[in-house]
Amino acid sequence: MRIGLLACVALALCGGPAYADVATPLAAHRAGYEISLDSVNSEQPLDANAPIAASGLIAYEFRGSACEGYASNFRQLTELQRTEGGDVASEINAVSFEDGEAKSLRFEISTQSAGASQPSISGSAARGGDGAIDVSLIKPGKEKVDIGRDILFPTQHIERIIATAKAGGRVLEARVFDGSDTGKKVYSTLTIIGLERKGPSDDSKVAAKLADIPRWPVTVSYFNEAKKDAAPDYTMSFDLYENGVSGSLKLDYGSFALTAKLKKLQWLPDSPCSR
Repeated sequence: MRIGLLACVALALCGGPAYADVATPLAAHRAGYEISLDSVNSEQPLDANAPIAASGLIAYEFRGSACEGYASNFRQLTELQRTEGGDVASEINAVSFEDGEAKSLRFEISTQSAGASQPSISGSAARGGDGAIDVSLIKPGKEKVDIGRDILFPTQHIERIIATAKAGGRVLEARVFDGSDTGKKVYSTLTIIGLERKGPSDDSKVAAKLADIPRWPVTVSYFNEAKKDAAPDYTMSFDLYENGVSGSLKLDYGSFALTAKLKKLQWLPDSPCSR
């Protein structure tokens, strides 16, 4: 893990350091979230496959700096209990490294669902001098793809949301690539940003330091570019802290929604820029 002030997005893609406008460095941290069922959409026809309960966890580690680049390690385990049929378990593991100037991204993603492994996805993406991004896939098969221009990488997207929020922006539209799905998919995203908050919260009960850090409630919707005028594939709502930490999450998949409550937060040694 990617909007009003469209000019801000455009400028970020027209050369120069991708993160120059974000004064607060992103914090190196390790976070743990506990998954449960938030709700089922009662407006949709009753579906035997709809979950009646859910459990699981998200483990996330983030390290790096604008000078060294950013490394992330993500793991999500989810089990959905249904009214009919067996439980559905899934596991996602993803590691990535993003260049500090958003010129390149390396990624490796593996997925298991219902006991069956899906083909792993691994490769890299590189931004050329003209802004065009070429993706070089290694798995599931070697392939080169030009996915176009005006696209943000995941950490770049988070920094752009924070920069927009700090500038008083309330809406951000951006195209984002993270290597997920087929390794070639670009998401159109729409982020709605609420008013700045500061002070105690449920998250600060887990890590007291968060009470002193400005945060913004954000909702990020991810749309499949191939489906015009369609509902988002999924939506994420959470408090985004100025240092890049995400508070408790709501993951809305349309027919149902999950809550991922922040349970653990460990601060890791930062890697400050020396230049």
